Amino acid sequence: QVQVVESGGGLVQPGGSLRLSCAASGISVSTHAMSWYRQVPGKARELVASIVSFKNETAYGDFVKGRFAISKADGEDTVYLQMNRLEPEDTAVYYCNARGATIATIRNNYWGPGTQVTVSS
Repeated sequence: QVQVVESGGGLVQPGGSLRLSCAASGISVSTHAMSWYRQVPGKARELVASIVSFKNETAYGDFVKGRFAISKADGEDTVYLQMNRLEPEDTAVYYCNARGATIATIRNNYWGPGTQVTVSS
């Protein structure tokens, strides 16, 4: 059974940092495009960052502006999102997505339940 589970969300003051983790089981992170999305009530889910580790490719939403970094843990099926200089506008539920990136995994598309990030003083 495949599971994708986020952790690390919480309350942080403006200007602070958080590191989100996405742990996958039942799949190999290395053969999937691993992405972080976020969503606030009433708005569409938007891409925050993605990584395709076997291609050494990363991508970020325009609003990130160098504040966030996505990475894959060595030897583990875990992806991190390091978020720095957080702003109140970053408040959202953050979701991890695993989408197949090889011929063998192309049909895979898994979502985690999400983790709340609140940026407030």
